[in-house]
Amino acid sequence: MNVDISAIEREYAQKRANALKSNELLIKKVYDSSPEIKDIDNDIKKLGIEASRSALSPNSEEKRKRLSTLLEKIETLKNKKTKILNTNGISLEPKYECEKCKDTGYVTINMVSQMCSCMKQKIIDYSYNKFNPFNISNSTFDNFDESLYSGTSNIEKYGTNTSPRDNIIKIKKLSLDFINNFENENTKNMLFIGSAGVGKTFLSGCIANELLKTGHTVLYQTTPLLMDSIFDFKYGSKSKISQELYESLFNVDLLVIDDLGTESQTSAKFAELFTIINTRMLNPKTKTIISTNLDIPILAKLYDDRVMSRLIGNYSICKFFGDDLRSKKGR
Repeated sequence: MNVDISAIEREYAQKRANALKSNELLIKKVYDSSPEIKDIDNDIKKLGIEASRSALSPNSEEKRKRLSTLLEKIETLKNKKTKILNTNGISLEPKYECEKCKDTGYVTINMVSQMCSCMKQKIIDYSYNKFNPFNISNSTFDNFDESLYSGTSNIEKYGTNTSPRDNIIKIKKLSLDFINNFENENTKNMLFIGSAGVGKTFLSGCIANELLKTGHTVLYQTTPLLMDSIFDFKYGSKSKISQELYESLFNVDLLVIDDLGTESQTSAKFAELFTIINTRMLNPKTKTIISTNLDIPILAKLYDDRVMSRLIGNYSICKFFGDDLRSKKGR
């Protein structure tokens, strides 16, 4: 459904008010336990008022010296306060959920107010990510257990002398490189290929969560639901998503498309998929992860040369293999 931006803004206003209220209580507690801090703050306020009056007074050498002296005293008191707080391991700064926007939902860049990435992500979560059958919040590298993969190679079964465990360790390294070099325009997108239950979705979630920690926006969706959202927006009598959310498919920092090949096969959907892949490929600030249970030859039968050329030429192809992990611990 469409997101009520005003409701989200009210949520942010309440969140910021709570942070400031908690900070007021903290300051009162510190004042009660350390009157010296309270005295310093009172002195700083008094000197600040006096400095403001001096700054507004007619210019003269005497006034300038007076103002300079007041500012030096204020700075000395601030340093003294900081030293006391640091010694006691105390911070009197409000604890916001997002330090970038101070829980306002907006940041100012080049004197222009813009929606903060945290609010963009909240809108995406409300509109797309909450409908995912898979909860990416449970997917973290801390929970990544390569021991679940067999350490025994089987060339007849897997077509390679590499064991499933050595293979997943290699893919994990590629994933961490992808995260660490996400801002690099030369970093390729990622295509995860392998049968069901070998960790493709889990690893996609790990990557998504790491990028969320660094303030990047992430949209995560299965291909069928993604295509349904697009067609509903374009042709539905009452669209469930807004223009802004539709555009996020093209400009969100990381788009994760799961289960490619499970959507109904129509030329119109192929065209939409190509538009998304191609548009994002042309924007070096965005990256895409696509996962599929199908191998390259089968994908080539489903999708035209335009889609396949982008996938083969602009994606790091990671082949997952091994036993189905869904019945094992951690998956």
